[in-house]
Amino acid sequence: MHEPLARPPTDQKFPPAINIIALASFSAALSTRALDPVLPHVAEEFSISITTAASIAAGYALIYALIQPIVGAAADLFGKARLMTLCLALLGAACILGALSTTFSGLFASRMLAGIASGGVFPVALGLTADLVAPAKRQVAIGRTLAGSMTGNLLGATASGIIGDLVGWRGVLVIIGALGLIAAVAVAAGFRGAALTARPKSDLRTLRQGYRTILANPNARYCYSAVFVEGCCVFGLFPFIAALLFDLGETSLSIAGIVIAGFAVGGLFYTFTVSRFLPRLGVKGMMIAGGSLVALQLAALALGPGWKVQFAIMLLMGWGFYMIHGCLQVFASELSVEARATAMSLHSFFFFMGQTVGPLAYGFGLAHAGKAPTLAASAVLMVLLGLACAALLRPRAPSDARA
Repeated sequence: MHEPLARPPTDQKFPPAINIIALASFSAALSTRALDPVLPHVAEEFSISITTAASIAAGYALIYALIQPIVGAAADLFGKARLMTLCLALLGAACILGALSTTFSGLFASRMLAGIASGGVFPVALGLTADLVAPAKRQVAIGRTLAGSMTGNLLGATASGIIGDLVGWRGVLVIIGALGLIAAVAVAAGFRGAALTARPKSDLRTLRQGYRTILANPNARYCYSAVFVEGCCVFGLFPFIAALLFDLGETSLSIAGIVIAGFAVGGLFYTFTVSRFLPRLGVKGMMIAGGSLVALQLAALALGPGWKVQFAIMLLMGWGFYMIHGCLQVFASELSVEARATAMSLHSFFFFMGQTVGPLAYGFGLAHAGKAPTLAASAVLMVLLGLACAALLRPRAPSDARA
């Protein structure tokens, strides 16, 4: 039987291009959570509520999600590396435009453009990783790509809080924009040659067949539903972390950035340990343990501990989240071979749709039910999610896989 999640060898070597892919993921991830720690200052400058300021995160996630079907098809048609390079350049320009905004609507529009650009980097990076690495080694290779993304999230959240305290939120966007433009040049140089100029491997007819292959696989409905719930329960909380810390009397943006960065530290811990825990726990165990660990941390946050404890909580939450999310990414990479970028982009579509709904749901829950009931509800959902994924997801070969 086809087994995409086989036990990984202990001494794995990957193509050098994996490091370039990790660099691209790092550059795009810098922008994703960069404004979360500084949202209180954005709200103050434009005289808006923190809930309105948090709509930037929801809008970014929404446009990121909506662009995914187009991005996946374009990557399969015209080349993944070429599209990734173009999107990194667009991301850098969008961040610089956001720094120059004089109105909240202008800032919001620039973040939507950044969401479009970022949407063409990470899911395509996962597709490239899956193209380069065999299924038996893929979960660890994807962990390497995730390490780049997690490092970007870590620095993006931490540095933005520090930079925000020093030079304001505009300085955050200028620096991240400049790094995005530099990364575009670096990635283009790294994939110079066949990787950027090869003829497309797919046509429109093949793409249509790819969608049929993806959606006919029973794992598709489970993978895509699961990542929607993940995005809602976990990432929907992030725009409110700084505000919750403010309620506890901790008004430093640097502290908010450090707490949010704890999640990325946990993600990095996952990438360093997945090759050891996967053989011991198995895929089902990873998903159950991951969902349960996230749930425990959500419940702990409801108690309102100090920021140092919250950092530790976020670290454990990040570790648990990627235990389950990493498994879902591998299942998604095996939904189709010929339209793998499309499958991974659909995966990101549902994930970021969850991140769109999440801030709205948390905002409503915090306003009407309070912190403890809202976080408890999310905790219950994450436990049920881990159990459901373990019960429903099965290794299945895509119908377009070669014998």
